[in-house]
Amino acid sequence: MKYSLEQLTGLSQSHLESITVGQRQFLIHKEIKLALQGLIASAQGHGFDFSIASSFRDYQQQAVIWNNKFSGQRPILDNQSQPLDSSLLSALEKIHAIMRWSALPGASRHHWGCELDIYAHNCLPENTKLQLEPWEYQTGHQAEFSDWLQQALPQYGFYLPYQQELGGVAIEPWHISHGETSQMMQDQLTPDDLQQVWQQYPFLGLETVLKNQQTLYNQYIINVTPYQAP
Repeated sequence: MKYSLEQLTGLSQSHLESITVGQRQFLIHKEIKLALQGLIASAQGHGFDFSIASSFRDYQQQAVIWNNKFSGQRPILDNQSQPLDSSLLSALEKIHAIMRWSALPGASRHHWGCELDIYAHNCLPENTKLQLEPWEYQTGHQAEFSDWLQQALPQYGFYLPYQQELGGVAIEPWHISHGETSQMMQDQLTPDDLQQVWQQYPFLGLETVLKNQQTLYNQYIINVTPYQAP
């Protein structure tokens, strides 16, 4: 399937449709709906209240997250999820620090609709807010759900693109991807495509991003655990 530049970069929703999970509606890629419904049903059968923290995110939403972090209105976290003093960082250092946890506008896998941040709501302790930090899934309240996920995901065509430390995006055990769909979309998103969109819809730090575009593309955008079909 050939995707448009707008679909790849969060500027179009034409490849998406709505799904209800719990009491909330989410936009997801049309091609993954049956697989996701199967995964949700399996989770429920194993005693997990499958919940979605985030699915599709458009370009403007991603730009707000990015700009707030770059400007200091929202904290930039270090590798231990602790806030950094962004006033001590150069523009390029800020960009690298932000990209450990948040994608550039237009380059987020959440633009594609085949990426979901998930958790088991019934494993979340009362009066506890989900942080989406690795410890929650490694040793914390989501650990049992995370262990089950690793066994269940391949049966429905999903996998964990950020399951390993590769020197780019930090480990994200909550982020699942529909493998075949995401691989197709990743293969079609080029640095030239991104530059075209960025020049039309600029964001803070863009000049520095453009000067380092190929390095950032290689280190953070395409540097994920590859999908291997079961």
